[in-house]
Formats: sequence, C-alpha cells, structure tokens
Amino acid sequence: MINFRAEDVFLVTGASSGLGASVALAFNELGATVLAGGRDMARLEETRARAARPDFFHLEPRDLAQDMEALPDWVTGLKNKYGKLRGLVHSAGQTLTRPLRMMDYTAAKNIFDINYFVALLLARGFSDRRVNSGNGSSLTFIASTAAHRPARGLAAYAGSKAALVTTAKALALEAAPQGLRVNCISPAFVDTPMARAYWAEFGANPDPAAYPLGLGRPEDVAALAVFLASDGARWITGQNYILDGGAGL
Repeated sequence: MINFRAEDVFLVTGASSGLGASVALAFNELGATVLAGGRDMARLEETRARAARPDFFHLEPRDLAQDMEALPDWVTGLKNKYGKLRGLVHSAGQTLTRPLRMMDYTAAKNIFDINYFVALLLARGFSDRRVNSGNGSSLTFIASTAAHRPARGLAAYAGSKAALVTTAKALALEAAPQGLRVNCISPAFVDTPMARAYWAEFGANPDPAAYPLGLGRPEDVAALAVFLASDGARWITGQNYILDGGAGL
C-alpha cells in the first residue's frame, strides 16, 4: 500500500480541475503535503474543499505562461516556504485543434510554451539539489497518447507532447546521479472538463467501442502518478506509460 508522510511535499500543477485536481487529491489522501498550482484561485479552493486533509493542501495560484523565465525561482520559493520537495507532477496543459492551413506562429508557440517550455523550466527548478529532497524524489509529466497516435488537426499539440516525452528520457539520464527519477504518463481521452469542452466544440464524443476497458477517469491517471512518486517505483525512470484502456491494441 502506498503511503506518504506530511514531510513529503509534492507540487502538482493544473490542480484546479481535471487530471491535476485528481492527482493532487490522491497525494493528499495518502498522507502527503500538496502544493496545488493553477491559474484560478476559486477553482483551486473548490479542489481543496474535496481534500481529505485540507490543512496539508496548500494553494499556490500562478499563471505558468506568464513570466516563464522566473519559473525556476518560483519553485525555489516554494521550497523556502514549505521545505524541500519530494516530487513534482506537471499536469497543466492546453489543447489545440487546428489544421495546418489555419496554423500560425503565435498559436503554435503558445501551445509549446505551456505544454513543453513550462515543463522544462519547472524541471530545471525542481532538479536543483537545494530544492528537491534527493534520492527518491521524482518528476512526472502528463503527456498524451497524441504524442504517439496523433489525429488530424493536432500537429502542434501532438508535437508539444512528443517533445515532452523525449525530453523526459534525456532528463532522466541527467538526474539519475542524484537519485532523481523522471517519467511521463500519456493518457488517451479521459472524462475531464477539458475533454468535455473539446467534445462539445467539435460535436463528437469518443466511440466507446474504441476503448475495450471503457473511457478513462481522472482517478486512473492519479493512481499511476502516485505510484511513480512512491518508493515502489524506485527503479523506474525515463519511461512513458500509455493509459488508453486498450485503445491502442
């Protein structure tokens, strides 16, 4: 059974809803102290209202796409405030569905900023020996099956997630000497507010027949995220786990 202590501090981005909220709540329920990052303070407060241990669920609102160069210092500031971090789960992200004929530099850059460059800069801050708790600490990126099986109109989005998956492998090699592990989770469609907004915009729900085990839930992603941060995953790094309910079989 996975258990954490209050001294185990985890930063979870995108914790205001969807996958990030589920991951943050799972860490908190298992005993960890959670630093919940997100843009919307009201929604972060809604997430904390669902926490099993709200006294150990701290809200740290920030728009990650603003003043990105300061992100490593932001992570250091969190360490100074709460103590060294045992883990970081970067779940914040955006989707973009746009055919190539409608693509422009600004749209493509924006999606790479939040899905890729933010992750890289957070990793830089977290990997500082003065910030993380050393051997056994872990960094997990939430990527997407789009990195492996992209659909039409997802060129920029899929590219940003594919870059994230490859970068995680390179970072795993860099971080291994200090006992820091780096992994990715690549979910298929999961029933989240972001996914529902996507389905509403494009007027199509996923075909249930495409998912032998049914459509995923945020809790399915959270279960893997907490395992990868636990001592049970001490020999796992540089991996990308595809969660798709059998859709890729």
